[in-house]
Amino acid sequence: ALCLCLLPVARNQYERMGSDVTMQCGSLDNDASVSWKVNGTDVRAQHRLEGPRLILTEVNLGHNGLYSCFQNPHGERRDTIFLHIGISPREPTVTCRSNTYPKGFYCSWHQLYATYIPTTFEVDVQHNQRSLEVQKDSVHKNRCHVRFPEVFSSFPYKVNVTAVNALGKASTMISFEESSIVKPDPPERVTATPIRLNPRRLEVSWHSPATWPDIDNFPLKYFLRYRPLIRDQWQHVELSDSTSHTITDAYAGKEYIIQVAAKDTEIGTWSDWSVAVHATPWIEDPLPITSTTEGDFPTETKTSPIPSSNAPQKAEPPVGRAAKLLTFFSPLLLGMLLLFMW
Repeated sequence: ALCLCLLPVARNQYERMGSDVTMQCGSLDNDASVSWKVNGTDVRAQHRLEGPRLILTEVNLGHNGLYSCFQNPHGERRDTIFLHIGISPREPTVTCRSNTYPKGFYCSWHQLYATYIPTTFEVDVQHNQRSLEVQKDSVHKNRCHVRFPEVFSSFPYKVNVTAVNALGKASTMISFEESSIVKPDPPERVTATPIRLNPRRLEVSWHSPATWPDIDNFPLKYFLRYRPLIRDQWQHVELSDSTSHTITDAYAGKEYIIQVAAKDTEIGTWSDWSVAVHATPWIEDPLPITSTTEGDFPTETKTSPIPSSNAPQKAEPPVGRAAKLLTFFSPLLLGMLLLFMW
């Protein structure tokens, strides 16, 4: 007959870093004789055995592993334990922001210190003595979204985030008014274009952030900053309900760096700066250099005196220096050639 022997299912045991840890080999009696292995090899860490118990002292992350105990003398495995070393959570850092005003806001949180073991977060949002629905973010695991139950509310919002793991829990509660968390995303598609025949001007334009849902009823104002790369000091322009501006005091021929920020016209704070764009004002094209034909010599670059008469001067076709010499010596050369041929 075939005997199917079921091996014990491994169980998890979570312990605090730096503590002394006791692992019990199943439900064996105190006088049972057992041996232990970790990840298939003998336990080499500082430890002691007390009957069916393995005691590790001052554990750290190096003690993590799969521990198995075997009952002597036949070596039958009696228990398997996954040991996880970590720390209990501390109060999480929590921030909330509305970049989709007036639709809603989101809150995000994180631990300042690693816990080394799985830690989950519970979120509770209260407004006017009632709990609001919290929707977890599908991309950011430590973020949730909340809809505003009403706009222009004078009641504060209370957000409580609790970090929980097998070793403990810790909470952070923040309270804020609706207007204090409004912060748009940066403007998008910023462009800067030189203006022809204007060596000190740049035409800058941008679009309001796509995440801002109702630009007509909740308009934004903008803050433009720009500077030439050769200087560290920014110049600033604040604009109301406009998505373009002409810079008129640029240094001719100097490359500029330009950014834009946005803010609700009445409440909240300024967005972060947009992605920087670079532009150089219009530069006059240099005059083309006239190419010379093969065999010609370059003409001198001395400036001719201006004619005293205002009447246009009749221009003679230019004669190259080589052509003049050839004209002077041609009769002599012809005579010498005939002499040699004779």
